[in-house]
Amino acid sequence: MRLTEFTELVEGQFGRVRGGSLLVDHVLTQLGGRTAAQAIEDGVEPRDVWRALCADFDVPRDQW
Repeated sequence: MRLTEFTELVEGQFGRVRGGSLLVDHVLTQLGGRTAAQAIEDGVEPRDVWRALCADFDVPRDQW
């Protein structure tokens, strides 16, 4: 998954403002206690970050 696709998915699911906030404020325990933005900066694949966000916010599995 490309970073642009990841961004589109986040904005589509959570909205532009809330999605942007989640990327920098929500800590993902599945990714070592990092935010989504930190995980991506550290080289974690965007698809893995997307899946962690979906799991934390109970996004239906068919949208992962």
